[in-house]
Amino acid sequence: MAVFEPAKGGGLILKSFGASSILADPAQEMARLPQIEVALKELAEKQKVQRERVRYALSGHAVFTRFVKLPSLEEGDIDQLVAFEAQQHVPFPIEDVVWDWQLLDSAGPDKEVVLVAIKSDALTEINEVVADAGLGTREVDVAPMALYNAFRYNYPEAGEPVLLVDIGAKATNLLYIEGKRLFTRSVAIGGTSVTTAIAKEYNVSFVEAENQKVSNGMVSLGGRHTEQLDEATAGLATVIRGAMNRLPAEISRTTNHYRAQHEGNAPARVFLAGGGANLLYLPEFLEERLRLPIELFNPLKRVSVSRSLDVEKLAVEAHTMGELVGLGLRGVGEAPLDIDLVPETVRRERETGRRRPFLIAAAVILLAGIAVWAANKASLASEAEEEARDKVAEKERLTPIVNRIEALREKQETLARIGGRLADAENLRIRWVVTLDELRKYFASESVWVRDFAPLAMHEKGVAESGEVIIKENFPTLGYGETALQKVRARASGTPQGPGKRKEAAPRPPAINAVKVAGFWRENPRGPRVVNAIVDKIRQDRGGVFDLTIGDGEAARPLKDTEVFRSFQQAIDDENLLAAPFTMVLPLAEPLPLE
Repeated sequence: MAVFEPAKGGGLILKSFGASSILADPAQEMARLPQIEVALKELAEKQKVQRERVRYALSGHAVFTRFVKLPSLEEGDIDQLVAFEAQQHVPFPIEDVVWDWQLLDSAGPDKEVVLVAIKSDALTEINEVVADAGLGTREVDVAPMALYNAFRYNYPEAGEPVLLVDIGAKATNLLYIEGKRLFTRSVAIGGTSVTTAIAKEYNVSFVEAENQKVSNGMVSLGGRHTEQLDEATAGLATVIRGAMNRLPAEISRTTNHYRAQHEGNAPARVFLAGGGANLLYLPEFLEERLRLPIELFNPLKRVSVSRSLDVEKLAVEAHTMGELVGLGLRGVGEAPLDIDLVPETVRRERETGRRRPFLIAAAVILLAGIAVWAANKASLASEAEEEARDKVAEKERLTPIVNRIEALREKQETLARIGGRLADAENLRIRWVVTLDELRKYFASESVWVRDFAPLAMHEKGVAESGEVIIKENFPTLGYGETALQKVRARASGTPQGPGKRKEAAPRPPAINAVKVAGFWRENPRGPRVVNAIVDKIRQDRGGVFDLTIGDGEAARPLKDTEVFRSFQQAIDDENLLAAPFTMVLPLAEPLPLE
């Protein structure tokens, strides 16, 4: 998610940017949209755009895209012909889809258009997630078209044929660009393909395979490159190379189709975009296989950046922001492609907005008529009295109906409250999944293992001993209906600043604001520092699940190791022992309420 504003001399200024990752496990597809909703809420809150109307892009593999050649016709006949072609090419009944089209530049005398369509119910489902996250919809674009707009804006001098390879989680978008010409195709190869291959090869879960890919993944370049790696890393790199081997083959096949069916030219340069391009040695691998120069796509090349943003961090992540820049260009009229897939609710809102002036005029005429009628009736007292009696009778007739409506409204409010609690419970469940995933990432070491994990209510941050365990020790043996939660005293809201200063605030309700992690470390080259290194990593990762800082503003500082560990045996002093124990308390960045 990014926030842009127009520059005074034209173009864009990037004001803020944020990103949030979700787990693209194919076995957990039902959890994908709820995860997206949670991520959107967090991003909107961080960038302070709640209740704003936004532009968003659908992934290329989620829509049907077709390039259609039309005979040379007058401009007025194109709309009718495109509607006919859409019915012939879209593989669904035209009344069941939302579709749009755009006229493209073509090599010959015939005209060429791009058709984009998505099933109405699928678009509605996605748009409801956006609405439930507290955002409105301004326009809905498609990722390849947004990428094309970003490329045209940032590389106006590119005259030779170019291939833009956008590697996502589930699919890779291939964009062939020649000046103002465009051809795109989505292939089902992405980051998930690599993770699935790792999980299958090593017989591990998708989550563990994803962590291995992100932490240690690289593409093997074969020969001497692989021989220089340790055995485990080389094996993982070889598996990843095998999973990525299909991508160059699909690129070659698509290039041949583009040249034969669309009279295009083979690309002379290749740009990489998307999160999948972060894989180590992937550019070198593709350069070896395609025999073309490879470089990372920079969609911020001609975009100004606010002084409040970290330019070095943006430089590392820029190749993942192409769609965002393309969407931003729509707002300043700098986008050559203007696709808009309009959800049904947005279409109704637009129609209402277009009719509003006519409705206001009609209301004015109606009010004028009522005024004339009222003036005439005022002169007829007997008719007015009769009308008043009729109104009283009508009110008495409608009163039971009003009462029933009021009862239904109260029932609706009750159901809405229950639904809100269920949604909150689901959000908390997802947050625990994210928390456990973070812990698994940090403790992924052969020299450290965890034996116990418990949620805490910490009353004084920085004092590990102040945390109370939330879960009862005997919770597996509790009877039906008995709570597994301990009684926890309320947290203090603040401490007095001395005589004459502010009073202590009322206590806050208890909440889970930390977790206790107990485990062991065994003999290794780093000794007990292997545990300290885990805490250092958590301390350095800003914006994650845990927050190892104390204080606010200029007084803020990182928690010391002595403030994190409840206990930590620094040496294995008995030769009969295999490992030494430790216990640490990790404060959460966002507390989880208990009420």
